[in-house]
Amino acid sequence: MAPDHGGRWPDLILCEPKSLKKNKMLGMKSRIGLARTAASGVLAGVLASQALAAEPDADEATNHASQVAGTILKALIETNGVPGMGAAVWDDDRVIWSGSAGHRHVEKRLPVNADTIFRFASVSKLVGVAAAARLEQDGALDIDQPVASILPWLSSRWAPLTTRQLAAHTAGLPHYQDVDAQRGGERYASVREAVGIFQDRDLLFAPGSKYNYSSWGYTLLSAVVEQRAGVSFLDYVAGTITPGLMIVPDATDSGNPDASIAYEFADGQARPVEPHDFSYTWAGGGMGATPAALAEFGGRMMRGTIVSAATFNRMLTPARLNDGSIVMDNQDAVGFGWRTGTDFDGERIAHHAGVTIGARSALVLWPDQSMAVSLLSNALWVSSIEQSAMMIAAPFRPAPSGLVASECPTGTTRYAGQFGESRVSGRVRFVIEDGVCAGEILLDKPLADYFNSFPQKDAAALRVVGIDVAGGLSRAALVTPIGIFDARALTDGSYTARLGPNRTLTLRFD
Repeated sequence: MAPDHGGRWPDLILCEPKSLKKNKMLGMKSRIGLARTAASGVLAGVLASQALAAEPDADEATNHASQVAGTILKALIETNGVPGMGAAVWDDDRVIWSGSAGHRHVEKRLPVNADTIFRFASVSKLVGVAAAARLEQDGALDIDQPVASILPWLSSRWAPLTTRQLAAHTAGLPHYQDVDAQRGGERYASVREAVGIFQDRDLLFAPGSKYNYSSWGYTLLSAVVEQRAGVSFLDYVAGTITPGLMIVPDATDSGNPDASIAYEFADGQARPVEPHDFSYTWAGGGMGATPAALAEFGGRMMRGTIVSAATFNRMLTPARLNDGSIVMDNQDAVGFGWRTGTDFDGERIAHHAGVTIGARSALVLWPDQSMAVSLLSNALWVSSIEQSAMMIAAPFRPAPSGLVASECPTGTTRYAGQFGESRVSGRVRFVIEDGVCAGEILLDKPLADYFNSFPQKDAAALRVVGIDVAGGLSRAALVTPIGIFDARALTDGSYTARLGPNRTLTLRFD
């Protein structure tokens, strides 16, 4: 069974490496002109030119943002060793940028391009809940009706549970268990047959009393969709939820020439994985798409073309347990499938991530600004994937308030600072290329011990990719083997980046 933790590796994505070591892995608007004034660090040696003296017009700003986003994406695969990645940004009414880096088939030297299809992993759940929400909107489904009364063939051994609870992971169903380890080696002819895998297992708790992430819950949710739609889940999705979008059942091993090969890391090297059949959970983790199609899906959700604006707002409303408390997954509230929270600057976001064999994925929306970003990859890697996606979108977003103006430290050669409880120091290089401040931070031992303790490729340096068209360094995209983080200048001349709730990197350049 492919590992699936709702897009998160427990205790790893934003915190410490802990037990996951190298050899142990589980299977636009005109506002863009202002956004460019938010300076960032930049990938040394990739861009080329001199700082722009005047604020650009919207077209120039969009071109600059596209260039910087592409540079960040390229720096990421050079740093983390993932064979191929793709990303896209949707703004208000269209995909304004789509970028590719690396290879969809390393052995054949086939590059990732705009048509490359990646696995979604648990981002598939957003498609599943969209289908259920659309049926409810159309009056074909009561999401608070007991599922057993909708599916006459379902065992009645469970306490009554609802579609709403399935979507919020509060129905009490278990997630994948040891007995499921080889499910990807079997083909299930129908969703009903897939439900048969777990329908005789005990619930973990009374429905509605707790939260427990469960992809099996989404397999059952897709059976509800089929029953009420009167067609197969995949047919309903293709005809009603994603028409015109390249969102399809996982195509990795289908012979589709646009589908990426799936990879995993072993001893820091990416290698192809065995074929994996996701027919046991199309809605839970079995879909795939191009990055642009996924970003467009997010945009359509916000525009009200898949479900109405009122329905989508209800989907984002936090679910509640029987005792009235909000359903939480770490720092995020859980709604009808979507997680909601805020970004670093307090802006409301809605998102979901995914992790499975051969994939790491994320879709992040800023509903109040009608912007979406997707990020897809063809290898499972330990990462802060939502944060990485948001930083790829940063060049297209308005500059945050309160940034501290800072020049590019081109004359510096050394850094010193604090990483968690460790003092760090080493060599650094900055240049201004194509109007952007570009930097490379060579890892000293404490930094290397942390960043190179994960399954993906070891890195010799962290990259810094800038956003500011004026060539300054008030803000930086810090590119690491575990993702992209937001580094900002402080008034004392230092720079700081928060790598999760428990770890901060603060540096001064001399």
